[in-house]
Amino acid sequence: MTELQRWRTKSNRMPLLLNGARQVGKTYVLKKFGEECYNHVAYFNMENNPRARNLFDGDLNPNTLVQYLEALSQVRILPNETLIIFDEIQVCERALTSLKAFCEEAPQYHVVAAGSLLGVAVNRELYSFPVGKVDELTLWPMDFEEFLWALGQEGLSTMIRDHFQRDEKLVNAMHDTALELYRQYLVVGGMPAAVKEFRDSHSYINVADLQQRIINEYVADMAKYATPTTTVKIRACYNSIPAQLAKENHKFQYKVVQRGGSAAMFGESIEWLKCAGTIIKCEKVEHGTLPIAAYTDLSDFKIYMSDVGLLTLKSGMPSALLLSPLNEDNTFMGAVIENYVAQTLVASGHHPYYWRNDNSAKLDFIIQDETQILPIEVKKGRNTRAKSLSVFMAKYRPGLALRISLKNFGCENGIKSVPLYAVHCI
Repeated sequence: MTELQRWRTKSNRMPLLLNGARQVGKTYVLKKFGEECYNHVAYFNMENNPRARNLFDGDLNPNTLVQYLEALSQVRILPNETLIIFDEIQVCERALTSLKAFCEEAPQYHVVAAGSLLGVAVNRELYSFPVGKVDELTLWPMDFEEFLWALGQEGLSTMIRDHFQRDEKLVNAMHDTALELYRQYLVVGGMPAAVKEFRDSHSYINVADLQQRIINEYVADMAKYATPTTTVKIRACYNSIPAQLAKENHKFQYKVVQRGGSAAMFGESIEWLKCAGTIIKCEKVEHGTLPIAAYTDLSDFKIYMSDVGLLTLKSGMPSALLLSPLNEDNTFMGAVIENYVAQTLVASGHHPYYWRNDNSAKLDFIIQDETQILPIEVKKGRNTRAKSLSVFMAKYRPGLALRISLKNFGCENGIKSVPLYAVHCI
């Protein structure tokens, strides 16, 4: 909402595209934004409203379009007073093209558009994407801090951020409470409907039913926005993610998808899932120096699901194991926690990579924060011995390193201890 309000007051405002996977709350937040900040909202869903799509078959002159949109919606469309929302805009190529006309010829109108599979549609069709003529934002699943807000734990959320800044330990009672809520988040995840269901019913069974419906929608989209042959490959890649993460080496291997699998066979499917916002791709870097992107090995990567709750469901991991503080030794627990950290880093605006040297040393994540490299070691329990982190620090001498674990806040020898419930503070 803060970013949307900032967009509204920009002097050089352009039409806004809100990207994100299905069911992350794009429609809800845009309608809420319109209700709170504008006198009128003209909403058009391009997927289930063919009359709205047909308006873009002719002239894309914004003033003409506004007259048609006004007549269809029966809503006055006034500059600076009305928010125009084009939902599921990827369904209507001409509506996407019209954003360029609104930018160049009628910037006085406030136009926002949402697209769940916009990246997929643009790659699939010969879309005239309005490059340089739109502002863009991406909405991710709710992170753990937002999960706390939803459960009425704003005070604990503020306390976590405060202690992160000061490297000061939380009192044991609050530390244990935060860990308990964090374990709940691993099961529920950050899909808004799942969080709302958990808040209202506190039923993990109800949450699982809802998560399964979301996964079914993702699978249905695969058939809708890909050829039958490609759909089979996309599903195979998506279904292989728990098995990929269950390996000791989490590197994505095409042979896990299918015996004899290769990049030529499945590379397009991975890109489809990434464009759809359903996975996070974490590539390997060979050197811990600036700029990270220049040292990326594009053939070596890990894949995580965009929401840890969906991973928990898809993997069949019993919620009782995740909720219990006594199961730190469970092998797959490490994969779940890595997925949680990757998802949180992405939601915070970071592009996560991972590092491995020629020998056996490897770091779970590396991010670039403006002018510095930040190495991140993730531990699923309280055993925080980290040989690989020491190897990286000795070689590249970063100003700071992070160790994420069940341990409380603290800082020692240039390594900042970050509890698993405070990853969103990074």
